[in-house]
Amino acid sequence: MTRLGLYGYELRVNNRKILSALAEICGGSEKLTEITTAIDKLDKIGIEKVTAELTARGLTPEQIGTISKYLRIDGDNTEKIRQARELIGHTEAGRQGLEELAFLLEHMAPAGTPNIGPNVFVDFTLARGLNYYTGLIFEVKAPPTVQIGSIGGGGRYDDLTGLFGVPGVPGVGVSFGVDRIYDVIESMQKFPDTVHIGTQVLFFNLGARESRQALGLMQQLRGMGIRCEIYHEASKFDKQFRYAEKKNIPFVVIIGTQELEQGTCIVKNLATGQQSDINQEALVRYAF
Repeated sequence: MTRLGLYGYELRVNNRKILSALAEICGGSEKLTEITTAIDKLDKIGIEKVTAELTARGLTPEQIGTISKYLRIDGDNTEKIRQARELIGHTEAGRQGLEELAFLLEHMAPAGTPNIGPNVFVDFTLARGLNYYTGLIFEVKAPPTVQIGSIGGGGRYDDLTGLFGVPGVPGVGVSFGVDRIYDVIESMQKFPDTVHIGTQVLFFNLGARESRQALGLMQQLRGMGIRCEIYHEASKFDKQFRYAEKKNIPFVVIIGTQELEQGTCIVKNLATGQQSDINQEALVRYAF
């Protein structure tokens, strides 16, 4: 993302201590899982269904009213922290969580600063429903024009390693959705042209016997440093041609029943449309 520029991406941040403080003023720490599980669904189901789920989990109207007030905190980052401080700042967990969040914001680039980092926003609805998080939690969202949502996320944990017999080692973990990142880059047309020319030659897959012969020839070309692949299943010509065009593969090699019997193959240059029938043994000398 650095090469493509992070401007337009959003980094949403919260702190599990803040959520713990919310649970504390809503009946105790044992309510944390119920509250965070419901809040984590807010984007998908909306505040009314979150309220209904909290009711089903046994929270009182007063407790749900406090959570609703928390979820409706709005404004810029400074204003959000001020409102949260009024609601949960009297608790130790709330005070610590808000201080850690403010410290982070003080050391980040201002929201909207291009070519430095993503826009950073406090999002008190961010819950990250994994209980081993103990501090900062965050999610990276794609630019709103893409409408894909989160492409990565993680947070801080103080003693996760204790589960594996190595206590007292804090850390920060993050995971990324590779498929989503690919979709974002493709949607924004940010792939460099050279990235799309990974495969030089696509061997068509036209059946079991044909693909077995194609596989052997493909391995020979790979041994010579030519990047090639075979289509993953036997399919119609149109489908395999579309695949090659989508991936900008410049050459296709076709071995059908007739070519298999005659020991030949068809080589087609997709850029020029030029097509050659050559002996399979001569394929290794073809000027790809």
